[in-house]
Amino acid sequence: MQTDEDDSQPPSDLVKTTGTFCVLVGVTGSVAALKLPVLVSELLHFPGVDVRVVTTQHAQHFYNPEEVSVKVYSDKDEWELWSQRSDPVLHIELRRWADLLVIAPLDANTLGKIASGICDNLLTCVVRAWDTSRPLLFCPAMNTAMWQHPITAQQIHKLKEFGYVEIPCIAKKLVCGDKGKGAMAEVSTIISVIKQYLQQTSEPSPQT
Repeated sequence: MQTDEDDSQPPSDLVKTTGTFCVLVGVTGSVAALKLPVLVSELLHFPGVDVRVVTTQHAQHFYNPEEVSVKVYSDKDEWELWSQRSDPVLHIELRRWADLLVIAPLDANTLGKIASGICDNLLTCVVRAWDTSRPLLFCPAMNTAMWQHPITAQQIHKLKEFGYVEIPCIAKKLVCGDKGKGAMAEVSTIISVIKQYLQQTSEPSPQT
């Protein structure tokens, strides 16, 4: 009888290949989620990079999954994967697989959850279990009025205290028609930041 949780095997699509840098993209319920297909496509242009996506239920409203060329995991997958003690736990397997997690966009709701330690869906469970020795990047995105609420700055600061890295939002005309800060950073900016981490891993270790 199996009693050791370590006996579980990861899903076949989460088996890591030697020399591959694994990027996990988290996407939440902001209209900026419509940029997910472009972000994934740009990441796949890097040699040796593998990508998976974790989506919240509300994020699914904004993008067409058929336009995303990699596996997209949702809350449904978390519960369907596990049925008995020896089965793998998806949020733990994703945490083990990923070398870097980027949440783009990070909406106000999920920002509040992460800052408070709430883990009530697949993405926030991955974040709660995240190995903080690995980079976690977050890209806030929300309406200007929400961005200007005093609690937003407090929550951003809390995530930075955890060691997470902010890719700041920008000011522009939002989809709702308002003008001001709160739009997710451009995809090109997000890609540039991730590229810095890729370069760090590809640099040879200094000789001793």
